Amino acid sequence: MRYAFLTRARSVACNLVLLLGLMVVSGVGCRKSTPVDEVSVGESGVALTERAESEVDLVWPQWRGPNLDGTIDGAAPPANWNAGSDIAWQADLPGRGHSSPIVIGEQVVLASADEGKQQQMLLSYDRSTGEENWRRVIHEGGFPANREVHQKATNANTTPACDGQRILIAFLNQGRIFVTAVDLQGEVIWQTDIGAFASKFGYAPSPLVYQSFVIVAADNFGGGYIVALDSATGEIAWRRARGDASTYSSPMIANLGGMDQLLISGGDRVASYDPATGEPRWESPAIAEATCGTIVTAGDRLFASGGYPDKETACFSATGELLWSDRNKLYEPSMITDEESLFGVTDNGVAMCWSIEDGSVKWRERLGGNFSASPVLVNDQIYVSDLSGNHYVFAADGDEFRQIAKNQLGSDCYASPAVAEGSLFLRIGFGEGSSRQERLVKISPGD
Repeated sequence: MRYAFLTRARSVACNLVLLLGLMVVSGVGCRKSTPVDEVSVGESGVALTERAESEVDLVWPQWRGPNLDGTIDGAAPPANWNAGSDIAWQADLPGRGHSSPIVIGEQVVLASADEGKQQQMLLSYDRSTGEENWRRVIHEGGFPANREVHQKATNANTTPACDGQRILIAFLNQGRIFVTAVDLQGEVIWQTDIGAFASKFGYAPSPLVYQSFVIVAADNFGGGYIVALDSATGEIAWRRARGDASTYSSPMIANLGGMDQLLISGGDRVASYDPATGEPRWESPAIAEATCGTIVTAGDRLFASGGYPDKETACFSATGELLWSDRNKLYEPSMITDEESLFGVTDNGVAMCWSIEDGSVKWRERLGGNFSASPVLVNDQIYVSDLSGNHYVFAADGDEFRQIAKNQLGSDCYASPAVAEGSLFLRIGFGEGSSRQERLVKISPGD
């Protein structure tokens, strides 16, 4: 009896060791892997077409604005403001979110998530008055577990996009990524499940409008992918697998080397795809496994920075050749360029300027505080907010750092600003803990 018991015990122990060994070798553990079902445009029959003429003025229509790079020309917002001056209006927002505002016609739209009600929603406010136009609950229930979302993150990190007829948003819900289109009055037109998503820290990438497509990235350790959908119908045009790295950057599109290139960093590489078909153009090993920032371009050069666990800022040619590399990094904030210099603010509050030609650091200046938001560039002024409610304005000057203003408003600011005709729209947190309230704030001259 004793021998039989020991034999069974040894057998169980050996099986357990074998199982653990297989788990270590496979790298799976408790992580769920889902094969990506790739789709080509030939299989889907959904072809890219020229986008229809917009019904509204697409002033700041998606993440990083009209040029996808955080820049805009025209009247600059005020450089100096506070709670008593140049605040046109403030509107209380339900729930929490790091979704940045977009400006389309007379609407300001952003996403939010109410943890108590388990609701993910889109919100619209009147651009002139701040009155709520409508709110549309997209999902109720189905939130990821708290352990699957970073303590700094929310369940509404992504910024919506607008093609002039539809507002498009992507949410992580029920362990999958859903892309939803609503009309300009907030009525749901379609919703498409684009694939499974194994969450490590939550979902972050924002949708990108390109002609008749909306393009959405969903990198995750269970099997990452990037997808293009027809923005009118929600049909999947193409889907391309991207490996198994948990990384968080949004895609962008720029014309480099005489062709439109869909660009994204993360997964220890910078990659380029044909946005019409999803076919890879090139890949270059670089940056880090996890990145958050969005690529920017100047001429036929592109710039990327990150990340975790490695750190690097790098410049590439239109064909993916590494032109220069620097060991400084921006993880959460994206960079910005005036076509002559490259600017950025690191997560721990150091403003930096690089030469786009050779990557030499032209200047650096400690602002203080910590940063998650990405800067915007209006004419020759850069606006960026920190996590303590400080809002900086400094010159886009490649020769020296010149701070124009430092304004204090609110307790924190995670989202990036939108700019429209001399006005700045900011999502700001006021207060701490359970009393914290997020507000959408419009800053305009003379108000």
